Amino acid sequence: MLEQEDGGQEHRPSTSPAAVYDLKGLNCPLPVLKAKKRLAAMQPGSRLWLETTDPLAVIDIPAFCTETGHRLIETTAISGGHRFLVECGIG
Repeated sequence: MLEQEDGGQEHRPSTSPAAVYDLKGLNCPLPVLKAKKRLAAMQPGSRLWLETTDPLAVIDIPAFCTETGHRLIETTAISGGHRFLVECGIG
């Protein structure tokens, strides 16, 4: 099923499983910088789990997604940190 997003562009959800990018132990700004580089190499619509232990990631990752056109699908608290499911945007 296609969803309509802002601007009337079609959005096709990813059907492949999301990769996991372990960013645990890294502090601001490294989780965002590494996520930016990894997402830049991915196809739009691909999904990536970001696993972090940086307490500021709960602020930084959503802001990064908003600023760069990636879509934050889910945020989950895990032992010692958080997981973020990000869908790669066209950006």
